[in-house]
Amino acid sequence: MRARWTSNAGVEIRDLVPARARRAWVARGHCPDRDLYTLFSAHVRRHPGRTAVIDSAGALDYAGLDARVRHIAARLAEHGLDERDIVAVRVPNGRDAVAAELAVAALGAVALPYPPGHGSRGPVSLLARARARAVILGDPSDAVSHAHLPHLEAVFTFGEGQGAAQSLAAPARRPFVPRPVDPEAPARILVSSGSEAEPKMVAYSHNALAGGRAGYVRALHDGDGPMRNLVLVPLASSFGSCGTSVTLAALGGTLLVQESFDPAAALRMIVEHRPTHVFGVPTMLHRIAEQPPAHREDFTGLRAVVSSGAALPDAIAEACRDRFGRPVITVYGSADGANCHTAATGLHPETGTGLPDPAVARIRVIEDTGALVPAGQPGEICARGPMTPLCYVADPGLDARYRTSTGWVRTGDRGLLDEHGRLHVLGRIKQIVVRGGYNISPAEVERELSAHTAVAEVACVGVPDPELGERLCACVRQKPGVPPPDLRDLTAFLESQRGLERRKLPELLLRVREMPLGPTGKICRRTLALLAARETSDSR
Repeated sequence: MRARWTSNAGVEIRDLVPARARRAWVARGHCPDRDLYTLFSAHVRRHPGRTAVIDSAGALDYAGLDARVRHIAARLAEHGLDERDIVAVRVPNGRDAVAAELAVAALGAVALPYPPGHGSRGPVSLLARARARAVILGDPSDAVSHAHLPHLEAVFTFGEGQGAAQSLAAPARRPFVPRPVDPEAPARILVSSGSEAEPKMVAYSHNALAGGRAGYVRALHDGDGPMRNLVLVPLASSFGSCGTSVTLAALGGTLLVQESFDPAAALRMIVEHRPTHVFGVPTMLHRIAEQPPAHREDFTGLRAVVSSGAALPDAIAEACRDRFGRPVITVYGSADGANCHTAATGLHPETGTGLPDPAVARIRVIEDTGALVPAGQPGEICARGPMTPLCYVADPGLDARYRTSTGWVRTGDRGLLDEHGRLHVLGRIKQIVVRGGYNISPAEVERELSAHTAVAEVACVGVPDPELGERLCACVRQKPGVPPPDLRDLTAFLESQRGLERRKLPELLLRVREMPLGPTGKICRRTLALLAARETSDSR
């Protein structure tokens, strides 16, 4: 028997994991068997004066945050929203985003956070497919047209309401009275970054967020006292789910955030507020490490720098270790339902430990047929465990493609488990450049190019070619104060010093002053591919 949940608007969310497996994870203590707001409320009672959030407005303690959460929940409930609704949240990083998501959880409704930004096509698609009944906005100008959203009944905003948007600051008619929520019910929909096509929506239960996802974050902390986590990525992203649901609700720690990423300001936050952990994608971490020294720079209290969301080049890991004097841990993770510290820089970087944690998710590697591959052989990474999501939302085709009959997640990533059981991630299965029928892995070329002394950042993309189908273009941001590398220099380095096969060498070079970033802070390959196609067409 597997659980099913149906929204008031008719969206069905099914649990693809057998119920007996879910019960076993609770019995082993891997999941708390309590909903997110109940967990958060327990922290409020135990330490009301502990700082919950530090943002541009200053510090807010647990009691103050809970008051905001209850007020928002009361306002939402007044408009008839309940545990059978999906509520979208489009609010910049900060206390409002945190309070809004916790308020939705307190109602027992399902939160659909998505990052603020320009354009409306993506949001309209998400809201339409999820049949969201309400949306909470940080800025009323982010509102989307109701023309194609017949299920959207209410728009809320912080501050004064404008147009159809109603203000969450208005007094509530009655206080909010929370009640327990089924911990196996859906709590949040994680939105993928859309690396393949339209962003995927993945539903997670309270137990999966507060259990498995919290488990990998908890394991990062080897010190005394609560975690103080500086989360540089948008809280609305998959990686950002380690913020509200994990750092606050599950772990009772302190969450530090910026409204938008600023490397100089991030460095000041590290020095002034002394987080125990800094979470970011490699590009963000590298840009902080490149900043001039701050006044009285002191990294006391910092336990580790945590990288995820993209492959971490050795050069960036080394730059962060040199700058902060702390371990750099890379975590393999995806919205689809996998998290594991990797062999390259696991929980103990000096030993390279990267064993999958069954309290988070078991990992196995399979062939196209579904058969397990031997140790040391590459294949598709699959995962199942306490953090495994329920299903994809409003897309049974994705369930059929990426989930097995027993609930295992097929990640679409290539990897291998070595003879010690450690995970090595090799890149996306589909992220290849096909040159004359030969498959080239951009991740492999990027990894080797990042070791060049003149390369600060690199991303490789395919450029259409009428003869060969595609050619590989290296997009490079050079290190300051060094001569710019040319294509001949880079290919000679790859071939003679890194041992790369000639047929894998990039044939085009695009120099950029800054790498274009997507909403989640990762390098936007689509933008680079367009730039490379335009800029290199004149040189051929």
